[in-house]
Amino acid sequence: MATGVWISLFAYFALMIAIGFYAMRKSTSTSEDYMLGGRQLSPQVAALSAGASDMSGWLLLGLPGAMFVSGLGSAWIGIGLLVGAFFNWTLVAPRLREQTLHYNDAITIPEFLGNRFPTQAIPLRTVSAIVIVIFFAVYTASGLVAGGKLFESAFAGVLNIGGMSDYASGVVITLGVVLVYTVVGGFLAVSMTDFVQGCIMMLALVIMPAVVLFGEGGGGFSQASQTLNEVDPSLLSWTEGLTIVGWLSAVTWGLGYFGQPHIIVRFMAIRSQKDVPIARNIGMSWMLISLVGAISLGVFGRAYAVRNGMDVQDPETIFIILADLLFHPLITGFLYAALLAAIMSTISSQLLVSSSSLTEDFYRLFLRKEATEKEVVAVGRGSVVVVGLVAAVIASDPTSQVLGLVSNAWAGFGAAFGPLIILSLMWSRTNGAGALAGMVVGAVTVMLWISLGWNGSFMGGPGVYEIIPGFIAAFIAILVVSSVTADAGEYQQISR
Repeated sequence: MATGVWISLFAYFALMIAIGFYAMRKSTSTSEDYMLGGRQLSPQVAALSAGASDMSGWLLLGLPGAMFVSGLGSAWIGIGLLVGAFFNWTLVAPRLREQTLHYNDAITIPEFLGNRFPTQAIPLRTVSAIVIVIFFAVYTASGLVAGGKLFESAFAGVLNIGGMSDYASGVVITLGVVLVYTVVGGFLAVSMTDFVQGCIMMLALVIMPAVVLFGEGGGGFSQASQTLNEVDPSLLSWTEGLTIVGWLSAVTWGLGYFGQPHIIVRFMAIRSQKDVPIARNIGMSWMLISLVGAISLGVFGRAYAVRNGMDVQDPETIFIILADLLFHPLITGFLYAALLAAIMSTISSQLLVSSSSLTEDFYRLFLRKEATEKEVVAVGRGSVVVVGLVAAVIASDPTSQVLGLVSNAWAGFGAAFGPLIILSLMWSRTNGAGALAGMVVGAVTVMLWISLGWNGSFMGGPGVYEIIPGFIAAFIAILVVSSVTADAGEYQQISR
C-alpha cells in the first residue's frame, strides 16, 4: 500500500482524536455536557452531525452497491429518506427541542418519555432503553462490518494485527479510534467530528462520480448511458421491474427517521429552537448532494466497470475499488477517510446514545439514584466501551451485508419510536399506556416479521419491508390504547 494512503489516513485519525481531547476540556464535566453537549450545538454542527450520524457506511457502500446491481430502481430508498428527513426536521425537531426542556430538562429519549408520561415512567424508560441498546448493538455492528470490508479490500495482506484477518483487523482499528474520541470527549466530540466527517463525505461524493464519468476511461454521461442500456436497459429505469410492494418497501425507509435516537438527539442538543430552520436548510442541502453523489457513483460505477472489464465480486466495495484505481495515493487515502468518516460518525453517535440509556435509564434510575455527576460520566464512558465490544462480536462475520443490517435496525427504531415520538409531540391525548403499547407492538412486529422471513417473501410475492407493518401497528396501538385508557392528568400537561 502506497505511503500516501497511510499519510492521509493517519492525518484523519489524528484529527479525530485531537477533536476528542479538545471536547474533553470543553464539555464533559456533567452528564448533560457528556451526553448532550450542554445543549449548545450551533445549527451548522447540529445539521451535519445529524446527517453524518444518519448516513453511515451504507451511503458509500450499501447504497452504491444496490445501485450497482439494480440501477435507478434502488434510488427510491434515497428519495424516501430525503422526504422523511425533511418532515423530521419540520415536525419533530422544533417540538422535541422545546418539550425535552419543558419536561424536566430530559437528556435522553427514554427520560423524555418517562417525564412526558409519568404514570408509566419506569416501564417506558426501561423498555425504551432495552430497545435502544439491542437495536444499536446491531446497527453499530453494521458500521464495523463496513470498516472491516474497507480494510479487507484496500489493505489485503498488509495489516496482520496479532495474526487476525484483514477484515478482523479493520473492525478492531475502526472501533479503536471511535472509542478513543467518544470515550474521551463525549457528545461534543462526536458532534464536532461528525461535522468534519460530513464535510469529507460530501466532498468525496462530489469528486468520485465526476471522475468516474469524465476521467480517463469514463466516456462521459452519454457513453455511460449507452453502456448501461447495452447491459440491461432497466438499470436506467426508475420503475421497470419495480412492483408496488417493492416501491413501498423502498420509499418507506423515510418513516424510520422519526424514531432514530442517534438523529433526533441532535434536535435536543441544538442551541435554540429558532436555530432549527437554519439547521434544517443546511442539513437538507447536504443530504441532497450526498445522496445524488452516492446514486451516481453506483450507477455510473457499473458502466465504468463494464467498459473497462472490471470484475467486481462484491458490489458494496465499488467505492473502495474505484478509489484505489483512479486516484493518486494521497487522494485515495482521503477517499478512504471519507468512507471511514461515514462509518465512524454513525458508530460514535450510536455508542453514545446507547451509553446514555444504560447510564441514565438503568444505572441512575435503578442502581445509584444519588450518583454524582462525575460518577455518571465515568459510567457513561464505561458503557460506551461495553456496547462497542458487543457490536464487534456481532460484526465478526465477514459475510454480513451492510445494507441488510442497517435496514433491520432502522426498521426496529422507526417502528418502536417513530409513531410514539410523533404522537407524543403532536397529539395531546397520547398517554402512558398507549405509549408503552405502541413501543412494544412496533418493536415486536418488526422482530417477528424478520424472523418469519416476510421481509424476503410475503404470501408468495416479494417481501414487505418490516418497517411498514411495524409502523402501522404501533401507530394504531397508541391511538386505540390511549383512547380507551385516557389519562387527563397526563395529556393536559402538553396543552399548557
